[in-house]
Amino acid sequence: MLFSKNIDFFSHDYKKLFIVDGIGALISSLFLGIVLVNFQEYIGIPVSSLYVLAAIPILFILYDIYCYMQLNDAKAAFHLRLIAIANLWYILVSIGFAVYHFPLLRPLGFIYLLGEIIIISCIAFIQLEVAKKIC
Repeated sequence: MLFSKNIDFFSHDYKKLFIVDGIGALISSLFLGIVLVNFQEYIGIPVSSLYVLAAIPILFILYDIYCYMQLNDAKAAFHLRLIAIANLWYILVSIGFAVYHFPLLRPLGFIYLLGEIIIISCIAFIQLEVAKKIC
């Protein structure tokens, strides 16, 4: 299986998965809220929508920090599932924004969103598999 080494690694130290998720959310938020806003004409998604997409990962960062700092082993699987579901929800929101703004969407914006969707999907899959394994 493609992800089996990652699943095994994070199964032994699931808290690192919250760090990975939080760093990914920070990168997404910075790219969407700062970098892509400055290159909006090459992305095609309106600035207001980029700000909305950038705000959501900030909530994920706060949740990841909480889980890393406060989480005990008994509740780890639940919280991993919850953040995985949140990540999958964020993917649906991103797809919704892409569909809604499709006439404006530039190839670079499509490539960025597609890349983000692929990366977040992989992380969510690993989170769900680790949650299943540590139960």
